[in-house]
Amino acid sequence: MKWRLIIDKKANDAYTNMAIDEAILTSNYKPTLRLYQWNPPAISVGYFQSLKKEVDIEKCKNEEIDIVRRITGGGAVFHDKELTYSFVCPEELVSHKIIDSYEKICNTIVRALKKFGLDAKFIPINDIIVNSKKISGNAQTRRDGIILQHGTILLDVDVDKMFSLLKVPDEKLKDKIIKNIKERVTSTKHQGINDVNELKRNIVNGFEEEFLIEFNEENLTDKELELAKKYEEKFKSDEWTFKR
Repeated sequence: MKWRLIIDKKANDAYTNMAIDEAILTSNYKPTLRLYQWNPPAISVGYFQSLKKEVDIEKCKNEEIDIVRRITGGGAVFHDKELTYSFVCPEELVSHKIIDSYEKICNTIVRALKKFGLDAKFIPINDIIVNSKKISGNAQTRRDGIILQHGTILLDVDVDKMFSLLKVPDEKLKDKIIKNIKERVTSTKHQGINDVNELKRNIVNGFEEEFLIEFNEENLTDKELELAKKYEEKFKSDEWTFKR
């Protein structure tokens, strides 16, 4: 059986993106790689994070930035100029061990970036770096033996914009933190890569090489579309968004 590839034809809002990921996870149809983008820009917070501590909610509202709580762990992320992937499969296809599973899946992205001649590496527990700078962050959740991992590949990055929307533990150190992040983060644009379609092809090839499989490009099933509609309401609700 070939694994399934879904490439979204258009960018979705944050609630739709997270709802589709959860629908694929809970339907457990077949191993699935999905590639997608975000419109409008959004902040996603990890499942365990306190929204009020992490995000300037009023600023996001004024600038029409979506805010969504993920079902995966990890930190707050500003989604704007990026390509996001999600991958769903049974645990036994990767590993029951968290770090080993991150490495196996992240190696697909490492392979993709190396096809551009970049010095890409996986750094535990869930980062990918290029020339010692972070280009991708990743997060996971597991349900009933099924794993969902999704992550970003930065196409461009605006650290000042990001920190105008996120809060920092100490405002006095904000300038220092921003300077530090600028020195430690990169993007495909900064590495001379501007063709997002080539990046998508390389990611697909990276997965096929790492897992020794082939993909069929398909659509969501009727069941997944129905689930996604239901989950979208959850992700839009204050009860979910402000649960921590």
